[in-house]
Amino acid sequence: MMTIIGIDCATQPQKTGLALGMWDGTAVSLHTLTLGQRSHTLAQIIASWLPTDQPTLLAIDAPLGWPADLGEQLISHQAGDPLPVQPNTLFRRATDRHIWQRTGKLPLDVGADRIARTAHAALALLADLRQLTGQSIPLAWQPQNLPMLSAIEVYPAGTLKMAFAPERVPSYKGNGGGNGRSAILNKIKPEMILPPETGLLQHNDDALDAALCVLAGADFLQGRAEPPTDWPQAKKEGWIWTRRRSE
Repeated sequence: MMTIIGIDCATQPQKTGLALGMWDGTAVSLHTLTLGQRSHTLAQIIASWLPTDQPTLLAIDAPLGWPADLGEQLISHQAGDPLPVQPNTLFRRATDRHIWQRTGKLPLDVGADRIARTAHAALALLADLRQLTGQSIPLAWQPQNLPMLSAIEVYPAGTLKMAFAPERVPSYKGNGGGNGRSAILNKIKPEMILPPETGLLQHNDDALDAALCVLAGADFLQGRAEPPTDWPQAKKEGWIWTRRRSE
């Protein structure tokens, strides 16, 4: 038995979706959904969901690292000097390029886009959770022998691309995405036991993305997710765990 907490990160807590799921070794089920609140911090909400008798995997939709070349180049860079590295290598991680090649969906460049602020918020959330729980919360790199609390990086858009392939993923963001959210829920029902009340999933794309994070976490636990080919680089930059195309 394994708890999975899906976190659709954002710079604003009220835009952060949280989903509590369970993997029992056979099926994944979704139990609780919420958005960030003013009365409790995100770390407090997540900490209140943590069981004491079984491991928990945090499946986080946010970059958890930066391109290695970006850090190396900026250490000695002076204003006005050229950067002798191509932009796609400087601003884009290996895992982002890998996801693009596999799914046709390109994650935002953490080294160049506003997603960097979301990455910063995600890392701050992990730091808050470490302080609240007293646990180290390492990144998980294999589904076996996990500690009581660990984390992985996931990407709902990539998970959807693989789940719908070769069909087109419907548009599901914002007020006009209701039909798309319904189509996605119908698509994932065979893979995830949904709660009796799905109103938040139907009406809020942040909540739906958090649920998709839980599904991606279950893919990782089942060994269905594509692992890195360059482990040292992945551990430096981070790795997006997305299911294999054949699954």
